[in-house]
Amino acid sequence: MAETTEPVTMIDTPIELRYRFTAGLAQSRFLRGVEQGRLLGQRCPQCKKVYVSPRGACAACGVPTDEEVEVSDKGTVTTFCVVNVPFYDQKMEIPYVSATILLDGADIGLMHLIQECPSEDVHMGMRVEAVWKPPEERTPSLESIKYFRPTGEPDADYESYGAHV
Repeated sequence: MAETTEPVTMIDTPIELRYRFTAGLAQSRFLRGVEQGRLLGQRCPQCKKVYVSPRGACAACGVPTDEEVEVSDKGTVTTFCVVNVPFYDQKMEIPYVSATILLDGADIGLMHLIQECPSEDVHMGMRVEAVWKPPEERTPSLESIKYFRPTGEPDADYESYGAHV
């Protein structure tokens, strides 16, 4: 017996996912630095790449990264996404921009928000700086950086970040 009902197109299903993250030594030092308003990476002794956030080993060379390096809280937008689609329990006003930022002194991009400018003004090569929470509100979390904003500096040349796109 064939049914002639309409297909189900949407259902609401409550779901919860709890997990614990063990940071390890390199990430712990990085997160404690963030709490202090500092961005710490580690340099590979072979290829000399600076990883922010550090993982304790170079992904390319497979060797431990013991040398700690403090990098700037300024950087260059290498890629970005303008979020225009509303979603359940969103906290940000749409549209907003999520970007990969190559911090000055780092070789690996860091994902964060761009604010204090219209989303249509965000572009590759844009120079940005971190806007930190007040010291008393900081925790060992990237949420201690509220967002990044344009510095007003001239755009970076593509050659300076193109390999990181």
